This record gives sequence, C-alpha cells and structure tokens, in this order.
Amino acid sequence: MAPRGDGDTRADDVLIVGAGPAGLTAAYMLTRDTDLAVRIVEAHPTLVGGISRTESHLDCLIDIGGHRFFTKSPAVEALWREILPDGFLPRPRLTRIFYRRKFYNYPLNALETLRNLGPWESALCVASYVRARLRPIAPERSFADWVANRFGARLFGMFFKSYTEKVWGMRCEEISADWAAQRIKNLDLWQAAMSGLRRSLGLRARSGPVIKTLVERFHYPQRGPGMMWRAAADKIAARGGTIELGLRATEFSWDAGAGMWSVTVEDRDGLQRLYRARHVISSAPMSELVAAVRPAARTVAQASRLRYRDFMIVALVVDGKPDFPDNWIYVHDPNLRVGRVDNFAVWTDEMAPPGRACLGFEYFSTQGDAMWRMDDEALIALATRELADLGLAGGSRVIGARVIRQLKAYPVYDAAYRDIVAAVRTEFAERFPTLHFVGRNGMHKYNNQDHAMMTAMLTAENIIAGRAKFDVWNVNEDAQYHEEEETETRSGAGGLRAVPTLLPGE
Repeated sequence: MAPRGDGDTRADDVLIVGAGPAGLTAAYMLTRDTDLAVRIVEAHPTLVGGISRTESHLDCLIDIGGHRFFTKSPAVEALWREILPDGFLPRPRLTRIFYRRKFYNYPLNALETLRNLGPWESALCVASYVRARLRPIAPERSFADWVANRFGARLFGMFFKSYTEKVWGMRCEEISADWAAQRIKNLDLWQAAMSGLRRSLGLRARSGPVIKTLVERFHYPQRGPGMMWRAAADKIAARGGTIELGLRATEFSWDAGAGMWSVTVEDRDGLQRLYRARHVISSAPMSELVAAVRPAARTVAQASRLRYRDFMIVALVVDGKPDFPDNWIYVHDPNLRVGRVDNFAVWTDEMAPPGRACLGFEYFSTQGDAMWRMDDEALIALATRELADLGLAGGSRVIGARVIRQLKAYPVYDAAYRDIVAAVRTEFAERFPTLHFVGRNGMHKYNNQDHAMMTAMLTAENIIAGRAKFDVWNVNEDAQYHEEEETETRSGAGGLRAVPTLLPGE
C-alpha cells in the first residue's frame, strides 16, 4: 500500500471512499481491467477491510463478527479465488442457540429439540404451531405476526424474539413483517424439522435448491477475512492504484462545467488536503456523504434522518481450548446482554496459537446509549461474567481482553428509510451522475459481504462502459444481476430492501 504523502492536485480518474469489501472490489476491478488512475482513502489508520478486517490481540486473530464466505454468485466466487487463490479452507458450519441453559443446533435437530424441551413443552410447541396454521394472524403487520404464523407463537418466543430485539433495539411487535419475509423467507418449519430429523437418523439430504439459511459448509481465509482484503490491496497497489489510510473525506465539491469532483480529506491530526477526480465511488454512510456534498443536496435534511445500529465486540483470550465446537452461539436469553458469541479458534487453526483461544462477545448498541457509554473495563467485566454464565470456557481462564467498537455496523430500516433512499438516489442520478453509491452503508441496504462486492463490481463495469449498463440498486439477497433494460420493471421501488421497517405509528 502506498504511504500517505502530501496531497496533490493531479486529477484521478476514480477516487474511492472506504477500503472495505465494496471499495477494494471496485478498485481491484478498475486496476485490473483498465489503466485508469484509482485512489482509495480510508479512515482506519492501519487496516483495510472495513467491518471485514481482521484485528488481533495476544497473538489471536479477531474477525469483527465472523464472516462466512458463501455466495450464490459465480462471479463473486471467482473473484474471491482470483484475489486469494491459495488461502481459502473449506469449513463445516456449526451454529447453536442458547436457550434456558441448554443448547439447540441450528438448523433445528428434531430429536435434540424434543429431548431438550421435554414432552410437555414439545407438545405445547406443536399445538402452538397447529393453532397458527389453522388460525393465522391477519393481516400480518409485524415481525412477530409473520414468525408466529409460520412457527407458532411459542417457538417465536424461544428462538426469534430475544436475539432480534438485541440486534435492532426494537420490540419485534414494532418491526415490519417485510424484514422476516426477506431474511428467513426460505426457512420453513416443516422443512427445517425434516432436515434435522434426516440428519439425526444419518440420512442424506434430499436433492434440491440450496437454502441459504441452511448452508452447512462455507469457505474461510486461513487468517481471517482481512487476509483476503490485504491481498486485494497489495494487488491494487502493484497495478498502480493508491491506497491511503488514516484519511477521512469531509467535503465533495462538484464542478459541473469541468465535470470534476474536488474532494477534501482530513488526517487524524486535522490536516487537510485536496484531491480531484472524474468519478467518486462512496461506501461511506449515506447520511454523511449527502451532508458533505457541495453544492448542497436537496435531500440533506432527509438523509440526516437515516439511522444506524452500532456494534461492540469484546474479544476474550483464554488459556486452553474451550470445550465447544461452534462457529457461533446465538444467545436467546433476555437475561444476558450478549447477542452472539464467536469461537474464532474453530474457524481455522491459525486464528489462535496452540493452547490459547479467542472468544468474541458481540453486543449491539446505538452510539450514546448506556451500553455504548460503558468503558472498556466494564465491558470486559460484563463479557467475563457472561462467559461464566454461559458455561462455555470449561476450566479455561481469561488471560487478556480487547474491546473493538464499530460505528454504523448496521443501517436501520425504519418507517422512513425507503422514501429517503429513493429520494437521494433520484437526486444524485440527476445532479451528480459520477458519484456512485456502493456497499452496505453507502447504499443503506442490508448487503452481505458478497452483495457489497457485487454492487462494486457492477459500478466498475458501469464506469468502464461509460454508461449505466447495470442497475446496481437491484443487487440484494436473491437478485439476478440483470442489465438495466431488464431491471427497470423488475426492481420495484428502486430495488430497495424493506427490512426491518418500524411500523407506522410505533
């Protein structure tokens, strides 16, 4: 990666804001396929990868939330292999739910679930499911309604309610049914139970389409996701691209006559420099980008209403290996504040040295709330207590810890977000056609890592083609990425995701 130097007034062809999966993918494609001058500016002082970076503590590697490498897109899969041809390992996926002091495999294992719940509770769950199928809630307004209609109110309370409310900071009764329809639409209770029963009896799964929620294997870089993004950065730099760390873009000035952007960036000491570019690709939070554009965007007041959910991970380093083999454990216990526990040592052997392991305790928050204001010592003490409450460490003891805070980890899809994003998209297409939104925060869409990459890949293709060849906004969970002539009638309300929406009047 190029070291930070003095700013210059030489115009770049493309300036990219953010060195996360979307920004690095765009730069990789452009430097691979063209001789355009490409520059990335990234606020993090030392690491690329964004929320997919890999941090470390006491020789243990920390994945910021755990990133499975699985995609339905052959193009994304091919790009992963091209960037890191020898670094991926096939991994089994093991995920369990912690509920009432017991663990449940996810996807559900029928025999285990019946054994854990006991005959009486199991009968009540079956009765609740039958009741929901015979007398469903109508109309379905909330996430709670949607899940209860498909799983029964009793299973909803056990395996959906607590974790969802921890992540989003809303009651499930306040979240629109659209969110459930997008995130768990392919998971049917009967199908999940039958799949679990077949596994319990040692039978092979039936052939059929892969259901994303039930994927049991994935690929993972030997030293965490940051390994791949460092490889991408190295290849970008080798091709002449520039990556500058520790720089935050603070103002974007558009000169329509010259067809150029002037971008002011600021380092951690407050020193500013100015760059110029024909195109800007931004994965920065949409609200921040819109506020920084000159002449002022008409939608700046609307964009300021976009909300985000923040995230903290407390990495506990323990001596010895914990006696559980899970990649993740989802904590469905309202008495515990942790939402999910990552067991990095089982992702690959290189995530921790021999005789040591690192557990990531994920806490969801909003900047300024009581959880966010807790200092690092208090958060470490909380995670250590909850480690003991969960009984995960066995005889191991905590020998070190580190807190990592991630602002704006998740865009919040409240009642206003769809209209706001549509308004911003319309204005910028009209007034600023060479400013391109990519990635999760850049587009304020619930993109996974592969979807963020696809938005960048298609944006790069559009820049190379000199026209809007692809509808980038149509990239989402199950999208087929068609050219614009096909997507005009298929992307609905601009390809926006309706998840999760705060109900009107709540």
